[in-house]
Amino acid sequence: MASTSIQGLETLLQALEVSTPVPQFLHANVLSAPVDIYRSYIAEIIQKLVECDEDTAYDAVQWANASTNVDLMLITARLKLKGVNPKQLAEDIASKFPSNPLLSQPTANGIFIPLSFSPDTLPKLILPFIFDRRASYGSNQLQGLRDPHDQSSGKKKVIIEFSSPNIAKEFHAGHLRSTIIGAYISNLYESMGWDVIKVNYLGDWGKQFGLLAVGWQRFGSEELFAEEPLKHLLEVYAKINSLFAPEKEASEQARDRGEDTSEIESKGLFAARNAFFQKMEDGDPDAIALWKRFRDVSIERYISTYARLNIKFDVYSGESTVKSSTVEKAESLLKEKGVYTEDNGTWIIDFKKHGAPHLGVAVARTRIGTTTYLLRDIAAALERVEKYQFDKMIYVVSTEQDLYFQRLFKTIELMGYTDVAAKLEHINFGKVMGMSSRLGTVKILSDILDECGRAMHDVMRKNPAKYEQIENPAEVSDTLGITAVMVQDMAGKRIHNYPFDIAKMTSFEGDTDFVLSFGKWILTPRRLQLQTSENFSLLKEPHAINILRLMAQYPDVTCNALKTLEPTTILTYLFRLAHQVSSGYDVIKVIGAESHEIMIALLALYEGARQVLENGMRLLGFSPVKRYVLFP
Repeated sequence: MASTSIQGLETLLQALEVSTPVPQFLHANVLSAPVDIYRSYIAEIIQKLVECDEDTAYDAVQWANASTNVDLMLITARLKLKGVNPKQLAEDIASKFPSNPLLSQPTANGIFIPLSFSPDTLPKLILPFIFDRRASYGSNQLQGLRDPHDQSSGKKKVIIEFSSPNIAKEFHAGHLRSTIIGAYISNLYESMGWDVIKVNYLGDWGKQFGLLAVGWQRFGSEELFAEEPLKHLLEVYAKINSLFAPEKEASEQARDRGEDTSEIESKGLFAARNAFFQKMEDGDPDAIALWKRFRDVSIERYISTYARLNIKFDVYSGESTVKSSTVEKAESLLKEKGVYTEDNGTWIIDFKKHGAPHLGVAVARTRIGTTTYLLRDIAAALERVEKYQFDKMIYVVSTEQDLYFQRLFKTIELMGYTDVAAKLEHINFGKVMGMSSRLGTVKILSDILDECGRAMHDVMRKNPAKYEQIENPAEVSDTLGITAVMVQDMAGKRIHNYPFDIAKMTSFEGDTDFVLSFGKWILTPRRLQLQTSENFSLLKEPHAINILRLMAQYPDVTCNALKTLEPTTILTYLFRLAHQVSSGYDVIKVIGAESHEIMIALLALYEGARQVLENGMRLLGFSPVKRYVLFP
């Protein structure tokens, strides 16, 4: 009977001579996280040995430091027993700790009691637990329920807005990071049972589109547009923006001097840009037709490019999709709440007057009557509240926009939507340094991915003997190149800046080697005919036990990752597990095993490791290649 039910789990535990039923604790999820099984039995023992409530006993059992050779740590100070010396308490508990098939007998260490999983039962519990769940190992569908203790309560809903490139503008490093991190966060929430709506909110409206339209009238080519629409639009925008730069600079200098800029902005490209955008806002048929044409072809190309990153958006929206009626509603509320102020024809929000001086002043509607990003984003949030009734909405955007999102959330709060503002979260990240200079003229996402794939292909060609073994080198190099980009992005904390280094990401050295090569035992998926867990008890070798200890941690790692939303949490764990397997691979060999039974047990061990690593890679959005090839 599979361990995916309480009855099945207890049958497995009974076979290990562990007493049942499994102790029940509020925060334990024994059907998703095997370490919670250990925690529950330890907490039950503690409750019997000292007088404390069940939650206190359970919370006192913590993860041990990764550098120690133990699995869990009972911290006696957390038991909160008045008038009791924690060190003496630890000694008393350790001396009275009853034998349990799941645990090695503990000894006290100061106020701590280190606890280790018994190597005799660990393989027979962890491997069946993983094989019963396969791809779902590490997931916890209960976390996404409105009430984790009520399966009928329904899923919580999260909107995750990420990537969000601007049509006809460069797909810069910030968009790349937003895409990678946002996809990971989406995968993580889905694995935890949330109803996830992935939104690509395009920069498809505003004065920059008016400038593009003016540029199209001057430099547009139907022939070039048919061949490479995104690249041609980018070229057109670059040309017109170059001509516009002197006018823009003159306006900025006048503003810095405190002068009126209306005369400068009433002629030349300023006037042409503003006039076309005003036509868009007024619904002019010709202006809207051109806008729609550019938008539709851009989305079509985006879809195919995102597929290379294993990303499929649920919604392609944008500033253009915001209804004018919602904008009017937002402005009406801003005025009603006394938040909106007119200043020489410009409508502003002066946060200094509303208890947030650090947010300064923001423009919502310009002097010529057009809307700004802020006003459109406010309206977009209100529309999503009505349409999706979400529990959380996450914006994945760089740290450069920290102030902007503080203003956005504060404005929504000032409008009376305090409950909505509390559901909004900005997940930020640092800069990628030097991507443009290292990739030359690369400007759109597909170019970035192509260039990384070519760099990987060049490295692979340096070893002709191994290169010849690859069935489809172009496909493999593309997959490995994309994975290398993602690994480099996820290797550190989100907030950190990092240099874009193609040479390093294609070096096949250190941690990168694991992810790109993924090991002979990983890349050849196996579906072993694993009959019973009897052979698993033969896994006595310390290397094997250490691999199993790490495999048991994976559900706790994913649970922690949901709290931090840091990709490096998962990636670092995968590195640790892969290195543990690699370090033992020459010691615990399948070929040449002492007996057929030991060989089967070792195959099961490596298959379990393969499954856990595959699950983690899928969560990060990686695509494991289908055949093992090691370079250089």
